[in-house]
Amino acid sequence: MTPEGKKRQAEQARANQTPGAGSYNGPEDVELYTRCIVRAALPRIPTGYDNNYEIVQTPGYVAILQEQMHETRIIPLDGRAHLDAGVRQWLGDSRGHWEGNTLVVETTNFSDQATFEGATKNMHLVERWTRVADNRIDYRFTVEDPATWTRPWTAAIAWNQSGPLYEYACHEDNYGLYGILAGARAQEQAAAGQGK
Repeated sequence: MTPEGKKRQAEQARANQTPGAGSYNGPEDVELYTRCIVRAALPRIPTGYDNNYEIVQTPGYVAILQEQMHETRIIPLDGRAHLDAGVRQWLGDSRGHWEGNTLVVETTNFSDQATFEGATKNMHLVERWTRVADNRIDYRFTVEDPATWTRPWTAAIAWNQSGPLYEYACHEDNYGLYGILAGARAQEQAAAGQGK
């Protein structure tokens, strides 16, 4: 990693370890995961649970549904260009094509709000899915971001077939958000009372 990349990664890790450290003036100040918007930045790295996906292919698109948060990436396969560089999205802008039996997806246009391991919004991601058995897919990704890593690097993860996906209810009616905002106001009132 570059020195700047190490610094961003450490800052990101500290922010993830100290929930409640934000000002929380409104829902926009709360982390994307807590707001039930995105599970994590791309690429897909396994976490403690809910590492389940459903891949659906149509003539012009591939859709990849992530069980947690119900994130669905809809990836065009028709050779269209990426969105203008000024358009930034939480999961970037993905475009795919087939190389034999391997689905290759290139993603650009990431947002500053969902970053992978300290990467910048200019990260370039190439993912490859190859079915290697009836019940297994070889998932490989290569990330490139000269501001974060001194050279591109690649990782591989086996995706094994599992059972059906189940509904994931993320903070039904988001009661957690009410508590976060109310707690921030209570902390402010307590701090104001101590300052007198």
